[in-house]
Amino acid sequence: MASTLAELAELVEGAVTGDGQLQITGAATLSAARAGDVTLLDSNEKIARLANSGASAVVAPHSLEAVSLPTIRVVDAHAAFAKIVCKFRPPRATSRVGVSPQAFVSPTAKIGADVDIHPGAFVGDDVAIGAGATIHSGARLMAGCQIGEQAVIFPNAVLYENTIIGDRALIHAGVVLGAYGFGYSMVDGRHQLSSQLGYVEIGDDVEIGANATIDRGTYGPTVIGEGTKIDNLVMIAHNCRLGRNNLVCSQVGVAGSTTTGDYVVMAGKAGVRDHVHIGDRAVLGAQAGVSNDVPANTMVLGSPARPEREQKLIFASIHKLPDLRRQVKALQSAVNRLEQERSSNETASDESGPTGRGAAA
Repeated sequence: MASTLAELAELVEGAVTGDGQLQITGAATLSAARAGDVTLLDSNEKIARLANSGASAVVAPHSLEAVSLPTIRVVDAHAAFAKIVCKFRPPRATSRVGVSPQAFVSPTAKIGADVDIHPGAFVGDDVAIGAGATIHSGARLMAGCQIGEQAVIFPNAVLYENTIIGDRALIHAGVVLGAYGFGYSMVDGRHQLSSQLGYVEIGDDVEIGANATIDRGTYGPTVIGEGTKIDNLVMIAHNCRLGRNNLVCSQVGVAGSTTTGDYVVMAGKAGVRDHVHIGDRAVLGAQAGVSNDVPANTMVLGSPARPEREQKLIFASIHKLPDLRRQVKALQSAVNRLEQERSSNETASDESGPTGRGAAA
Protein backbone atom coordinates (compact mmCIF):
# COMPACT_ATOMS: atom_id res chain seq x y z
CA MET A 1 0.00 0.00 0.00
CA ALA A 2 3.04 2.24 -0.23
CA SER A 3 2.87 5.44 -2.28
CA THR A 4 5.52 7.81 -3.50
CA LEU A 5 5.64 11.29 -2.01
CA ALA A 6 4.75 12.68 -5.44
CA GLU A 7 1.60 10.51 -5.56
CA LEU A 8 0.54 11.77 -2.14
CA ALA A 9 1.19 15.35 -3.23
CA GLU A 10 -1.08 14.81 -6.22
CA LEU A 11 -3.76 13.40 -3.92
CA VAL A 12 -3.77 16.59 -1.81
CA GLU A 13 -2.97 19.06 -4.61
CA GLY A 14 0.37 19.92 -3.02
CA ALA A 15 3.89 20.62 -4.25
CA VAL A 16 6.88 18.41 -3.43
CA THR A 17 10.15 19.76 -2.12
CA GLY A 18 12.85 17.09 -2.16
CA ASP A 19 12.67 13.48 -3.33
CA GLY A 20 9.26 12.94 -4.91
CA GLN A 21 10.00 9.22 -5.45
CA LEU A 22 10.47 8.57 -1.74
CA GLN A 23 8.36 5.56 -0.71
CA ILE A 24 5.83 6.36 2.04
CA THR A 25 4.16 3.50 3.89
CA GLY A 26 2.11 5.31 6.51
CA ALA A 27 1.12 8.54 8.21
CA ALA A 28 1.63 9.40 11.89
CA THR A 29 2.01 12.32 14.27
CA LEU A 30 5.44 13.73 15.06
CA SER A 31 5.92 11.77 18.27
CA ALA A 32 4.66 8.47 16.83
CA ALA A 33 6.16 8.59 13.31
CA ARG A 34 8.66 5.95 12.23
CA ALA A 35 10.79 5.41 9.14
CA GLY A 36 8.56 5.38 6.07
CA ASP A 37 5.91 7.62 7.65
CA VAL A 38 4.88 11.09 6.57
CA THR A 39 4.01 13.43 9.44
CA LEU A 40 2.24 16.75 9.98
CA LEU A 41 4.21 19.91 10.67
CA ASP A 42 1.88 22.87 11.06
CA SER A 43 4.03 25.55 12.71
CA ASN A 44 7.62 26.78 12.79
CA GLU A 45 7.69 26.20 16.56
CA LYS A 46 7.50 22.44 15.98
CA ILE A 47 10.45 22.20 13.58
CA ALA A 48 12.87 21.47 16.42
CA ARG A 49 10.81 18.39 17.31
CA LEU A 50 11.69 16.80 13.98
CA ALA A 51 15.08 15.84 15.42
CA ASN A 52 13.32 13.37 17.75
CA SER A 53 10.89 12.07 15.15
CA GLY A 54 11.42 9.04 12.93
CA ALA A 55 9.38 10.54 10.08
CA SER A 56 10.72 10.31 6.53
CA ALA A 57 8.72 13.25 5.14
CA VAL A 58 6.39 16.02 6.24
CA VAL A 59 3.19 17.73 5.17
CA ALA A 60 3.45 21.46 5.83
CA PRO A 61 1.81 24.77 4.89
CA HIS A 62 3.53 27.00 2.34
CA SER A 63 4.36 29.48 5.10
CA LEU A 64 6.53 27.00 7.04
CA GLU A 65 10.28 27.47 7.01
CA ALA A 66 12.42 25.04 5.01
CA VAL A 67 13.10 21.71 6.72
CA SER A 68 15.66 19.00 6.05
CA LEU A 69 13.11 16.31 5.15
CA PRO A 70 11.24 15.94 1.84
CA THR A 71 8.07 18.00 2.12
CA ILE A 72 4.61 18.27 0.63
CA ARG A 73 3.64 21.96 0.67
CA VAL A 74 -0.09 22.67 0.81
CA VAL A 75 -2.53 25.46 1.62
CA ASP A 76 -4.31 23.63 4.46
CA ALA A 77 -1.90 21.21 6.16
CA HIS A 78 -4.48 19.63 8.46
CA ALA A 79 -6.98 18.92 5.68
CA ALA A 80 -4.23 17.48 3.48
CA PHE A 81 -2.80 15.30 6.25
CA ALA A 82 -6.28 14.00 7.09
CA LYS A 83 -6.74 12.93 3.49
CA ILE A 84 -3.40 11.11 3.54
CA VAL A 85 -4.28 9.39 6.82
CA CYS A 86 -7.53 8.19 5.25
CA LYS A 87 -5.57 6.75 2.32
CA PHE A 88 -3.42 4.61 4.60
CA ARG A 89 -6.18 3.92 7.15
CA PRO A 90 -9.51 4.12 5.30
CA PRO A 91 -12.55 4.70 7.52
CA ARG A 92 -14.43 1.46 8.11
CA ALA A 93 -17.36 1.27 5.72
CA THR A 94 -20.81 1.03 7.25
CA SER A 95 -23.56 -0.86 5.52
CA ARG A 96 -27.25 -0.07 5.61
CA VAL A 97 -29.24 -2.16 8.07
CA GLY A 98 -32.68 -0.65 7.67
CA VAL A 99 -34.97 -1.34 10.61
CA SER A 100 -33.55 -4.40 12.32
CA PRO A 101 -36.06 -7.02 13.44
CA GLN A 102 -34.01 -7.22 16.66
CA ALA A 103 -34.91 -3.59 17.47
CA PHE A 104 -38.12 -2.65 19.27
CA VAL A 105 -40.09 -0.09 17.27
CA SER A 106 -43.52 0.96 18.50
CA PRO A 107 -46.28 0.54 15.92
CA THR A 108 -47.17 4.21 16.46
CA ALA A 109 -43.65 5.43 15.59
CA LYS A 110 -43.14 7.23 12.29
CA ILE A 111 -39.97 6.21 10.50
CA GLY A 112 -38.66 8.26 7.56
CA ALA A 113 -36.96 7.02 4.41
CA ASP A 114 -33.50 5.41 4.63
CA VAL A 115 -33.49 5.24 8.42
CA ASP A 116 -31.21 2.68 10.10
CA ILE A 117 -32.30 1.27 13.45
CA HIS A 118 -29.74 -1.22 14.75
CA PRO A 119 -30.39 -4.37 16.79
CA GLY A 120 -31.25 -3.71 20.42
CA ALA A 121 -32.45 -0.13 19.90
CA PHE A 122 -35.75 0.95 21.50
CA VAL A 123 -38.14 3.34 19.76
CA GLY A 124 -41.17 4.26 21.86
CA ASP A 125 -44.71 5.37 21.11
CA ASP A 126 -45.28 8.32 18.78
CA VAL A 127 -41.57 8.79 18.08
CA ALA A 128 -40.82 10.47 14.72
CA ILE A 129 -37.49 9.78 13.01
CA GLY A 130 -36.46 11.89 10.01
CA ALA A 131 -35.05 10.59 6.74
CA GLY A 132 -31.52 9.22 6.77
CA ALA A 133 -31.20 9.13 10.56
CA THR A 134 -29.30 6.36 12.36
CA ILE A 135 -30.26 4.86 15.72
CA HIS A 136 -27.52 2.59 17.08
CA SER A 137 -27.80 -0.48 19.29
CA GLY A 138 -28.83 0.18 22.86
CA ALA A 139 -30.15 3.68 22.18
CA ARG A 140 -33.49 4.32 23.85
CA LEU A 141 -35.96 6.86 22.45
CA MET A 142 -38.86 7.28 24.83
CA ALA A 143 -42.37 8.29 23.81
CA GLY A 144 -42.87 11.41 21.73
CA CYS A 145 -39.23 12.03 20.75
CA GLN A 146 -38.55 13.75 17.42
CA ILE A 147 -35.32 12.97 15.56
CA GLY A 148 -34.22 15.18 12.67
CA GLU A 149 -33.01 14.12 9.26
CA GLN A 150 -29.55 12.50 9.10
CA ALA A 151 -29.18 12.72 12.86
CA VAL A 152 -27.15 9.98 14.54
CA ILE A 153 -27.93 8.57 17.97
CA PHE A 154 -24.98 6.45 19.13
CA PRO A 155 -25.13 3.35 21.36
CA ASN A 156 -26.71 3.56 24.80
CA ALA A 157 -27.86 7.15 24.55
CA VAL A 158 -31.13 7.76 26.39
CA LEU A 159 -33.67 10.32 25.23
CA TYR A 160 -36.48 10.89 27.72
CA GLU A 161 -39.98 11.55 26.45
CA ASN A 162 -40.62 14.43 24.03
CA THR A 163 -36.94 15.19 23.39
CA ILE A 164 -36.41 17.03 20.10
CA ILE A 165 -33.24 16.48 18.05
CA GLY A 166 -32.41 18.68 15.04
CA ASP A 167 -31.17 17.72 11.60
CA ARG A 168 -27.63 16.29 11.36
CA ALA A 169 -27.18 16.29 15.14
CA LEU A 170 -24.73 13.80 16.63
CA ILE A 171 -25.64 12.35 20.02
CA HIS A 172 -22.75 10.23 21.29
CA ALA A 173 -22.72 7.13 23.45
CA GLY A 174 -24.08 7.37 26.97
CA VAL A 175 -25.70 10.79 26.57
CA VAL A 176 -28.83 11.38 28.67
CA LEU A 177 -31.25 14.03 27.44
CA GLY A 178 -34.33 15.05 29.37
CA ALA A 179 -33.64 13.60 32.81
CA TYR A 180 -35.39 15.36 35.69
CA GLY A 181 -33.89 18.65 36.78
CA PHE A 182 -32.33 18.97 40.23
CA GLY A 183 -35.12 21.01 41.77
CA TYR A 184 -36.87 20.37 45.09
CA SER A 185 -39.23 22.12 47.46
CA MET A 186 -39.28 21.57 51.21
CA VAL A 187 -42.69 20.15 52.20
CA ASP A 188 -43.32 18.95 55.75
CA GLY A 189 -39.61 18.60 56.36
CA ARG A 190 -38.95 16.57 53.22
CA HIS A 191 -37.43 17.42 49.85
CA GLN A 192 -40.21 17.10 47.29
CA LEU A 193 -39.38 16.98 43.58
CA SER A 194 -40.55 20.10 41.77
CA SER A 195 -42.52 20.00 38.53
CA GLN A 196 -40.72 18.17 35.70
CA LEU A 197 -43.08 18.93 32.83
CA GLY A 198 -40.62 20.24 30.27
CA TYR A 199 -38.34 18.66 27.69
CA VAL A 200 -35.04 19.13 25.85
CA GLU A 201 -34.70 20.70 22.40
CA ILE A 202 -31.46 20.23 20.45
CA GLY A 203 -30.89 22.40 17.34
CA ASP A 204 -29.58 21.48 13.91
CA ASP A 205 -25.91 20.46 13.56
CA VAL A 206 -25.39 20.14 17.31
CA GLU A 207 -22.90 17.56 18.60
CA ILE A 208 -23.13 16.24 22.15
CA GLY A 209 -20.17 14.26 23.48
CA ALA A 210 -20.18 10.95 25.31
CA ASN A 211 -21.81 10.81 28.75
CA ALA A 212 -22.97 14.41 28.68
CA THR A 213 -26.30 15.15 30.39
CA ILE A 214 -28.91 17.80 29.70
CA ASP A 215 -31.92 18.07 32.01
CA ARG A 216 -35.45 18.89 30.93
CA GLY A 217 -37.04 22.21 31.73
CA THR A 218 -39.46 22.63 34.60
CA TYR A 219 -42.40 23.63 32.39
CA GLY A 220 -40.84 24.31 28.98
CA PRO A 221 -37.69 23.35 27.09
CA THR A 222 -34.02 23.34 27.89
CA VAL A 223 -32.59 24.54 24.57
CA ILE A 224 -29.26 23.97 22.83
CA GLY A 225 -28.87 26.32 19.85
CA GLU A 226 -27.94 25.18 16.37
CA GLY A 227 -24.30 24.45 15.64
CA THR A 228 -23.30 24.22 19.29
CA LYS A 229 -20.69 21.58 20.13
CA ILE A 230 -20.69 19.99 23.58
CA ASP A 231 -17.76 17.87 24.76
CA ASN A 232 -17.81 14.66 26.81
CA LEU A 233 -18.87 14.73 30.47
CA VAL A 234 -20.69 18.06 30.40
CA MET A 235 -23.69 18.79 32.65
CA ILE A 236 -26.34 21.31 31.60
CA ALA A 237 -29.18 21.82 34.05
CA HIS A 238 -32.89 22.48 33.67
CA ASN A 239 -34.27 25.56 31.88
CA CYS A 240 -30.91 26.56 30.38
CA ARG A 241 -30.86 28.10 26.92
CA LEU A 242 -27.56 27.97 25.06
CA GLY A 243 -27.16 30.09 21.93
CA ARG A 244 -25.85 29.15 18.51
CA ASN A 245 -22.36 27.83 17.81
CA ASN A 246 -21.24 27.64 21.43
CA LEU A 247 -18.24 25.47 22.33
CA VAL A 248 -18.60 23.73 25.69
CA CYS A 249 -15.52 21.76 26.76
CA SER A 250 -15.27 18.69 28.96
CA GLN A 251 -16.44 18.75 32.59
CA VAL A 252 -18.21 22.08 32.31
CA GLY A 253 -21.20 22.42 34.63
CA VAL A 254 -24.01 24.90 33.92
CA ALA A 255 -26.61 25.46 36.61
CA GLY A 256 -30.31 25.97 36.00
CA SER A 257 -31.89 28.80 34.00
CA THR A 258 -28.55 30.07 32.68
CA THR A 259 -28.56 31.54 29.18
CA THR A 260 -25.80 32.20 26.66
CA GLY A 261 -25.47 34.22 23.51
CA ASP A 262 -23.88 33.02 20.28
CA TYR A 263 -20.28 31.81 19.84
CA VAL A 264 -19.66 31.50 23.57
CA VAL A 265 -16.69 29.33 24.63
CA MET A 266 -16.61 27.53 27.98
CA ALA A 267 -13.22 25.92 28.63
CA GLY A 268 -12.68 22.74 30.64
CA LYS A 269 -14.13 22.54 34.16
CA ALA A 270 -15.72 25.97 34.02
CA GLY A 271 -18.70 26.24 36.35
CA VAL A 272 -21.63 28.61 35.91
CA ARG A 273 -24.14 29.37 38.65
CA ASP A 274 -27.88 29.55 38.02
CA HIS A 275 -29.77 32.46 36.44
CA VAL A 276 -26.80 34.23 34.84
CA HIS A 277 -26.33 35.30 31.24
CA ILE A 278 -23.15 34.85 29.20
CA GLY A 279 -22.96 37.34 26.34
CA ASP A 280 -22.11 36.75 22.68
CA ARG A 281 -18.53 35.59 22.00
CA ALA A 282 -17.63 35.59 25.69
CA VAL A 283 -14.93 33.14 26.80
CA LEU A 284 -14.87 31.37 30.16
CA GLY A 285 -11.36 30.19 30.94
CA ALA A 286 -10.54 26.74 32.28
CA GLN A 287 -11.90 26.21 35.82
CA ALA A 288 -13.56 29.62 35.82
CA GLY A 289 -16.20 29.97 38.53
CA VAL A 290 -18.89 32.26 37.11
CA SER A 291 -21.33 33.76 39.59
CA ASN A 292 -22.40 36.90 37.71
CA ASP A 293 -23.37 37.86 34.17
CA VAL A 294 -20.49 38.00 31.68
CA PRO A 295 -20.71 40.79 29.08
CA ALA A 296 -20.33 40.07 25.39
CA ASN A 297 -16.79 39.84 23.96
CA THR A 298 -15.28 39.37 27.42
CA MET A 299 -12.85 36.72 28.64
CA VAL A 300 -13.00 35.79 32.31
CA LEU A 301 -10.63 33.64 34.36
CA GLY A 302 -10.36 32.21 37.85
CA SER A 303 -12.78 31.59 40.66
CA PRO A 304 -14.56 33.81 41.28
CA ALA A 305 -14.26 34.68 37.60
CA ARG A 306 -12.88 38.12 36.79
CA PRO A 307 -11.96 39.87 33.53
CA GLU A 308 -8.79 38.44 31.99
CA ARG A 309 -6.48 41.39 32.64
CA GLU A 310 -7.57 41.78 36.27
CA GLN A 311 -7.25 38.06 36.97
CA LYS A 312 -3.82 37.81 35.37
CA LEU A 313 -2.58 40.58 37.68
CA ILE A 314 -3.95 38.60 40.62
CA PHE A 315 -2.26 35.42 39.36
CA ALA A 316 1.02 37.31 38.98
CA SER A 317 0.72 38.68 42.52
CA ILE A 318 -0.01 35.23 43.92
CA HIS A 319 3.06 33.91 42.12
CA LYS A 320 5.15 36.52 43.94
CA LEU A 321 3.78 35.70 47.40
CA PRO A 322 6.70 33.43 48.44
CA ASP A 323 9.20 36.22 47.66
CA LEU A 324 7.01 38.79 49.39
CA ARG A 325 6.78 36.52 52.44
CA ARG A 326 10.57 36.27 52.62
CA GLN A 327 10.88 40.05 52.27
CA VAL A 328 8.33 40.63 55.05
CA LYS A 329 10.19 38.21 57.34
CA ALA A 330 13.48 39.99 56.58
CA LEU A 331 11.89 43.37 57.29
CA GLN A 332 10.39 42.04 60.52
CA SER A 333 13.80 40.77 61.62
CA ALA A 334 15.33 44.15 60.84
CA VAL A 335 12.61 45.92 62.82
CA ASN A 336 13.15 43.53 65.74
CA ARG A 337 16.90 44.29 65.74
CA LEU A 338 16.26 48.03 65.70
CA GLU A 339 13.79 47.66 68.57
CA GLN A 340 16.35 45.69 70.55
CA GLU A 341 19.06 48.31 69.89
CA ARG A 342 16.73 51.14 70.92
CA SER A 343 15.76 49.27 74.07
CA SER A 344 19.44 48.60 74.90
CA ASN A 345 20.33 52.26 74.38
CA GLU A 346 17.52 53.41 76.63
CA THR A 347 18.57 50.95 79.34
CA ALA A 348 22.17 52.08 79.14
CA SER A 349 21.09 55.71 79.39
CA ASP A 350 19.01 55.00 82.49
CA GLU A 351 21.85 53.14 84.23
CA SER A 352 24.35 55.99 83.66
CA GLY A 353 22.19 58.29 85.82
CA PRO A 354 21.66 62.06 85.49
CA THR A 355 24.53 64.21 84.35
CA GLY A 356 25.31 67.91 84.18
CA ARG A 357 25.39 70.93 86.63
CA GLY A 358 22.13 69.96 88.32
CA ALA A 359 23.42 66.52 89.15
CA ALA A 360 26.71 67.87 90.58
CA ALA A 361 24.84 70.19 92.91
